[in-house]
Amino acid sequence: MDARHTTDKSKLPSRYVTEGPDRAPHRSYLYAMGLTREQIHQPLIGVASCWNEAAPCNISLMRQAQAVKKGVAAAGGTPREFCTITVTDGIAMGHRGMRASLPSREVIADSVELTMRGHAYDALVGLAGCDKSLPGMMMAMVRLNVPSVFIYGGSILPGTFRGQPVTIQDLFEAVGKHSVGAMSDDDLEELEQVACPSAGACGAQFTANTMATVSEAIGLALPYSAGAPAPYEIRDRFCATAGEMVMELLAKNIRPRDIVTRKALENAATVVAASGGSTNAALHLPAIAHECGIEFDLFDVAEIFKRTPYIADLKPGGRYVAKDLFEVGGIPLLMKTLLDGGFLHGDCMTVTGRTIAENLAKVSWNANQDVVRPSSQPITATGGVVGLKGNLAPEGAIVKVAGMPPEKQTFAGPARVFDNEEACFEAVKNRTYKEGEVLVIRYEGPRGGPGMREMLATTAALYGQGMGDKVALITDGRFSGATRGFCIGHVGPEAAVGGPIGLLKDGDIIRIDAIQGTLSVDLTDDELAQRRAAWQPRANDSTSGYLWKYAQTVGPAVTGAVTHPGGAQETLSYADI
Repeated sequence: MDARHTTDKSKLPSRYVTEGPDRAPHRSYLYAMGLTREQIHQPLIGVASCWNEAAPCNISLMRQAQAVKKGVAAAGGTPREFCTITVTDGIAMGHRGMRASLPSREVIADSVELTMRGHAYDALVGLAGCDKSLPGMMMAMVRLNVPSVFIYGGSILPGTFRGQPVTIQDLFEAVGKHSVGAMSDDDLEELEQVACPSAGACGAQFTANTMATVSEAIGLALPYSAGAPAPYEIRDRFCATAGEMVMELLAKNIRPRDIVTRKALENAATVVAASGGSTNAALHLPAIAHECGIEFDLFDVAEIFKRTPYIADLKPGGRYVAKDLFEVGGIPLLMKTLLDGGFLHGDCMTVTGRTIAENLAKVSWNANQDVVRPSSQPITATGGVVGLKGNLAPEGAIVKVAGMPPEKQTFAGPARVFDNEEACFEAVKNRTYKEGEVLVIRYEGPRGGPGMREMLATTAALYGQGMGDKVALITDGRFSGATRGFCIGHVGPEAAVGGPIGLLKDGDIIRIDAIQGTLSVDLTDDELAQRRAAWQPRANDSTSGYLWKYAQTVGPAVTGAVTHPGGAQETLSYADI
């Protein structure tokens, strides 16, 4: 059976490049690259990957892109491959390079948009493998609104250290153990050589796997495709099928904004909470919604977290990694138990051309596993991620409580204030902090950093010192998906714009209650007003280059730290040019 689709190019963007006598110069460039006349007059399909040699999460993407291209060609399209950047958090972590991480999400979305616009491609298959590249690629898809399929590059396999499975989280925490003499130089060196044994993104339910789970739940990825580890050969089958499927979506004119609706965003937030996923989803889901012109902020995400059971026993709060979930039934198993429990909207469209409920109709419960529990028998009754609000965070904050017992979900103590991550890390490394303190890391927000750095090096060091549950941390920056312990991020408004976190002084009593969803400081409104009147803005050292430009345009974390007006202000979609 011929899988090719016949498509009327008179309404596709590529007509501006390939059709009519006026486009002879344009076609000459395509002939120069070896295309045939038939290929030139077929739909042109962008195959975008975030391939690079920066980290294992990206290294297999170019190989997988070749399988996508075969699928596109088999279905009557002409694939045009291109790459964009990635900044990999594991390597950017703990130094100034982390300021480039969140801004890279915007560069990815912007560069994919510009490549698609400039060359008038008709549809998009996007491959991504790292924390910011996944949401960046999905943002580009809904921004352009051409038929699109998302492909995750797959997770890394777990390492083995003296017979025990390990992940990158164990290595970051080992740094803390080493700092207090609980691990030798030789042991640390041995662990670093075995922790990451293959290509793929960090294996636990950190940000990459959280957003991979989102890609299936939101409907932009094929069922099961986000779960298979990077080294598994089945990934090529998913990639080829994605290439074929994008041609079917083009023929049926099913577009990303037909898929990414308010209900689909709610489904995405549900799987994040149910899997104990990364707090960064509360930044990326509003950003994806913004591209569609849908209002869906941190508080909307937190409301869904509040009513969703935590049922997937995944690291860092649990026992298993992405490979384990895939091998017992994958993300569809997690979604099916949520659907059966009434926690998902089953009528949402997906890239299969079918609804969520139709995709999951034949998924049966696997009783021979304990990675995912039935929604009626959750690990905890509410989600693994909680939203907070109070006089210290009028625009909200977020905390991951997966794996934390209820008695550990409240904390009160005196503030110990640091104006950047490095100062806090030095205090942790030298153990100059005290048990019971609330460590405050500020001026690390989207604008103030700029770039809203993650703080895994600091939190992991605390855990390695055995102090993970004896202090709390709050920041207007972010915490890694690998973070565990009582760590509150995304505090807004950020210090750089005069938010309450910028008004704190050492010794102020901070109260955190993840059960009630509050974050407050024992100061009256009058006391806060007096401090605000005396507060002065602080300059940072990003006075030129991309980070300066980012700081001029980036908005608050509550709405996703976005940099442009979004779909609500759009008057013409690229797909309709």
